[in-house]
Amino acid sequence: MNIIFQIDGGLGKHIMATAMVKVLRKRYKNSHIVVSAAYPDVFLNNPHINECFNTNQMNGAYLKYVKDKDCKIFVADPYHHTSFITEKEHLYKTWCKIYGLHYNNEQPEIYLTQPEKDYFSPFYNTDKPIMAIQPNGGPSAQPFKYSWTRDIPESTINEIIQHYKDSYSIVHIKREDQYLYPDTMQALDGFRSIAILLQLSKKRLLIDSFGQHLAAALNLKSTVCWITTKPKIFGYKLHDNIQANPFTKEPQIQNTVYQPFDLSQDIHSIPYYNLDEIFNTNKIIESLNK
Repeated sequence: MNIIFQIDGGLGKHIMATAMVKVLRKRYKNSHIVVSAAYPDVFLNNPHINECFNTNQMNGAYLKYVKDKDCKIFVADPYHHTSFITEKEHLYKTWCKIYGLHYNNEQPEIYLTQPEKDYFSPFYNTDKPIMAIQPNGGPSAQPFKYSWTRDIPESTINEIIQHYKDSYSIVHIKREDQYLYPDTMQALDGFRSIAILLQLSKKRLLIDSFGQHLAAALNLKSTVCWITTKPKIFGYKLHDNIQANPFTKEPQIQNTVYQPFDLSQDIHSIPYYNLDEIFNTNKIIESLNK
């Protein structure tokens, strides 16, 4: 049987989908599993699939995998399901539910090669242990460089950098258009090199973005900060999940549709009187020191 599994969305969702292909392989042991993805390099060397293509290169799939073939096609997006919208359960459980699969705590996995490790590791050779930070998320096309709904405020990050800069080489995972913090190094482009950075790091401060999924895929316990998204939906028990302080102002949600907040949201809508109210910095530092 041919199994076609399509993933839509960002890099973090694709990393999560590596757990889903493990579920599919358990259910369809002898099937030919084809992945259609916007980030096909997430599935490099993955033993649970047979082929992976960029979604834009799936022309001809009908004749090759569907026409007159025994096949199943999994393209439904869990983000459109009631259980996700109403925040009833973890995304993995919803994903499996809509495909008629059983979720048994499968976790994401990334398969790095030794040549990759040998090539990228020297770029992160420092005289101090490494702390990796990802205070901001989202693709380069998003309208705001800082989104209060999931990014760690600049003042909080600066305080953490000042606390650790003498003891750690702090490597900042960032987009080119995002703020460059003093006393930090910039991570190399490409998430696979960042995976190697995470493996080399001794401490990791992340948000609900691809970094925390990547750390989970590598079984690296990290401190992950959350504001409007929830570890109940997107998180991992492996991590130390730090929830933001309660809002100090009434949130503006009267014109929202299915969910109260967007991942990328304007600073004018922030339900705090100032950015220092969002996180208890000492709590983050305590977590990093564990």
